[in-house]
Amino acid sequence: MTPKLSWRKTSRRLHLYLGLSVGVLLTIISLSGSVLVYYPQIDSLLNPINDTTTNTKIPDWDKAYSKLRKNFPSKLGPWRLENTGVNSIVPARYYNPIETKEHGFAPLMVWLSSDNDEVIRKDYWGEYLVTWIYNLHFSLLTGAIGTLVVGYIGIATLLLIISGFFAWFPKPGQWIKSLKFKRRSSKIGLLYDWHKLIGLALCIPLLVLTATGVMLAIPKQTDPVLIALVSNINSPSKTQMQANKQSNIPLSKAILIAQKALPSARLAWIETPSNLNAIYRFRFQTDNDPSYRFPHSYIEVNASTGELESLFNIDKQSTASKIKNWLHPLHDGSIGGNILKVIWVLSGLGSAALFFIGLYRWLVRTNIK
Repeated sequence: MTPKLSWRKTSRRLHLYLGLSVGVLLTIISLSGSVLVYYPQIDSLLNPINDTTTNTKIPDWDKAYSKLRKNFPSKLGPWRLENTGVNSIVPARYYNPIETKEHGFAPLMVWLSSDNDEVIRKDYWGEYLVTWIYNLHFSLLTGAIGTLVVGYIGIATLLLIISGFFAWFPKPGQWIKSLKFKRRSSKIGLLYDWHKLIGLALCIPLLVLTATGVMLAIPKQTDPVLIALVSNINSPSKTQMQANKQSNIPLSKAILIAQKALPSARLAWIETPSNLNAIYRFRFQTDNDPSYRFPHSYIEVNASTGELESLFNIDKQSTASKIKNWLHPLHDGSIGGNILKVIWVLSGLGSAALFFIGLYRWLVRTNIK
């Protein structure tokens, strides 16, 4: 007869094999994720910008857009400008520049002075440290295939966490004993206790980080599940309007038109018209939107006529759409301020510690050194 395996023993084996198979890549993803929690701040420290201007007003968007077009006359596609607030440097992006067309996602990144009068920094995504780390975290530096791999590593990680929990799950009456750090003389026992306590402490944070990471990495695979369980997912319009010789309305006027459509919302991003599409596209954060930097309400304004072309208010969309809106602010910790961000940093470091402790314990047990 074939001996029966208990669910606890099965969980232990699954946990071991998953840890050994995805542990190295998971550690890379975890450590890079810890860095990315504060990546804008780290980038500012590594690349200090000497902006001597003292502008105390909101950005002059017409001036900023004009400066970009003047400094980069060959860039005829849309620019994306980020609204970072009063008296702030204005970051801008130009997607799909010809200089990096072989590199997948590698937009031209530009920073304008707070008075919008000069370009004070220019770089390409992936060519400075924090964006290189971002690509490492999101795609293991291997583009779309790497992103797919990261998503499936995330699914394996969910099984790794759950199997680890069930491998530990105590028998009736042994809960208190199972939660203690025991006095042991053996190295294997001490390593087990450290692995156990770190794993239990970080179990919920790691589940949240992993689940949101999977949904961000492989939406084509996870969206059907969300739709089946919750509701349809609504998507904003992407209007195409043929550009003509007629001059576009000023950016500042288009912003006013958009703000009237969502008067209580905060402008987060601006997308300018291109030589092929006469549309201003704006990204707004509503009061109920948890995502500060990348909110999910959109307004499109016809650059030729000034007419409102489309309005996508995330507050009025389906439940599944709102769930997707929570993924990014949950995954990067921005929804919980510095408290959650610190927990996320420690979770990434703790995940790496779990791998190294687990690997060392396995090596000791199997006498492989």
